[in-house]
Amino acid sequence: MLPDNCQMALKEWAITIEAMAQGDQVLLLRKGGIHEDGKDFRVIHREFLFYPTYLHQKEDLLQPSHQPALRKLLEQPQNGDKVTFTYWAKAEEVLEISDQEKVDDLEPHYIWTTAYAQSRLHWKPMLPLSVLLLRVYKLEQPVTVSYLPEYGGCTSWVEVLSDVNLGKMEPALDDAEFQRRVDDIKGSLGLIVTAE
Repeated sequence: MLPDNCQMALKEWAITIEAMAQGDQVLLLRKGGIHEDGKDFRVIHREFLFYPTYLHQKEDLLQPSHQPALRKLLEQPQNGDKVTFTYWAKAEEVLEISDQEKVDDLEPHYIWTTAYAQSRLHWKPMLPLSVLLLRVYKLEQPVTVSYLPEYGGCTSWVEVLSDVNLGKMEPALDDAEFQRRVDDIKGSLGLIVTAE
């Protein structure tokens, strides 16, 4: 059963959100926002809105096939006084990885360059990298709220001042395709147990 509304939001690059909304990607790699409490990323909320961010997105951090989508996205006018929520996600699973080979093995499953993904692993090398396997849904109608100063900064989680009405949401991928993607990711990580 899906919820009717939500107040928690996770900041992520707008281009990554679009890739997930199109079904091109079902995972996020996270280690923390610069101003995180304790400076570590934690999956403190399993269900959240996607809060699109536009800072730090660069073409050279994306695989070439996704660079035109970023150019198109950045050509659209941005209103810094408003935040529009279009997608909601649920973390179906959270895996942790600690070695570069595993990050490289995930390369077919994300839109970033391998070097960028590795940089996420190498930041704070004592901590594992969280791999969030996300089921993404499109809100019935996009919801726009006023930007507030407390939404700013390099934090991952934002509590939206008012409840965002989700309406009747549609999944980016159907159940079977989502499960196939999850199985592929786990297979890349050597986590699939074959049926007896």
